[in-house]
Amino acid sequence: MSGDDEWTLGPDGLLERTAARVVMFDREGRLFLLRGHDSEDPHHTWWFTPGGGLDVGEDAHVGAARELFEETGLKVNPDRLIGPVMERTAVFRFTFQNRRQFEKFFLLHVDNDEVDAVSTWNQDHLTELERDVLDEIAWWTIDEIEHAQGRGTHIYPLSIATHARQWWNDWDGTVIHVNEP
Repeated sequence: MSGDDEWTLGPDGLLERTAARVVMFDREGRLFLLRGHDSEDPHHTWWFTPGGGLDVGEDAHVGAARELFEETGLKVNPDRLIGPVMERTAVFRFTFQNRRQFEKFFLLHVDNDEVDAVSTWNQDHLTELERDVLDEIAWWTIDEIEHAQGRGTHIYPLSIATHARQWWNDWDGTVIHVNEP
């Protein structure tokens, strides 16, 4: 998550960018999520996977690992990232502007030491915007995600629980394509 400098104007007038995200599982099958809010609308909050915009020409694996480090402090070799397992196009409102993001999602299974490191939430590498809009972190079971979404909690991607259930057991090599308006 960065400022507007990495967003370009799309042919239809929407700001857009490419991004990479990490679906991180601990040994019990819980997912690591961050909760953030819109800096222009603090009551608009949602949970999401670590990740963000890619630099021009940056490989998606490398960008996902970089974003994971920036947002959690966990440094991993990009070769550990499995996938992409999903490609998502999402249109959303942030800072009073509609935006389109083209995302690639990767899987990462972490050990207990890495869980402990991530759970301390090292914020040293966050951008100024990230420090402003990121509120908390948590490890969620898939059942907790489904329950929370059923009660109206915003967790993205919307289908994360369904897909995570499949990915936790074993990824079959299929890249899922999702469009979320």
